[in-house]
Amino acid sequence: MIEIAHKVIADQPLVLAFAAVGALMWISAMLSRLLFAGRIHASAIAIMAALALAWYGGIITGGKKGLADVPAFAGLLLMGGAMLRDFAIVATAFEVDPIEARKAGLLGAFALLLGTVVPFAVGAGIAWSFGYRDAVSLATLGAGAVTYIVGPVTGAALGASSPVMALSIATGVLKAVLVMATTPMAARFMGLNNPRSAMIFGGLAGTVSGVAGGLAATDEKLVPYGALTATFHTGLGCLLAPSVLFLIVKALV
Repeated sequence: MIEIAHKVIADQPLVLAFAAVGALMWISAMLSRLLFAGRIHASAIAIMAALALAWYGGIITGGKKGLADVPAFAGLLLMGGAMLRDFAIVATAFEVDPIEARKAGLLGAFALLLGTVVPFAVGAGIAWSFGYRDAVSLATLGAGAVTYIVGPVTGAALGASSPVMALSIATGVLKAVLVMATTPMAARFMGLNNPRSAMIFGGLAGTVSGVAGGLAATDEKLVPYGALTATFHTGLGCLLAPSVLFLIVKALV
């Protein structure tokens, strides 16, 4: 068994990465059920634990890739990359019923636009209050408030500094965790009990991971609908933030 374990670690890092993430999700599910009675979804707990592990990996190795800098967990770099992330997002959409999806209509499209512009404005405003004055930094941090994907995409397009891009990612991650943790608590107030409301919510909230985790804790059948519009939200943010929204910020500052 020891030889097999050494071989997996040395030759199959991606297999070990899947096993590690699976174990983390299992522990998170147990904590969610036993400590929080399911009110805080396992995904939220897993994200916080993963961030802590990434920080610890950076501390003990001095690297910049989190736990993936530990040789035994190098497979996390591939598993957490864009390829598998985008595959998971696309796969989620296959559960959507087109008839139900059409019911969102113009209200869903408006929710997408509103869910992009409002977080951008809030993020840029907070960045301004903390002393950022150049349009590139303001737009990048505003884009990070849209999602943690839109932030670095915008920063890379505009030539933002590495610290600003990192801060935009952190802003998006914080938003994802907050959406994930608070959705089950506010679901009844928001009327999250049908596909149409889930799609509108996904457009407003925007973050795919936060919406998916929050809806999973509310009603698993609603996850594909919320994730569908949240995915479009990410694309819309990547389109508008480095172009139209950046030009507006530049004109204002």
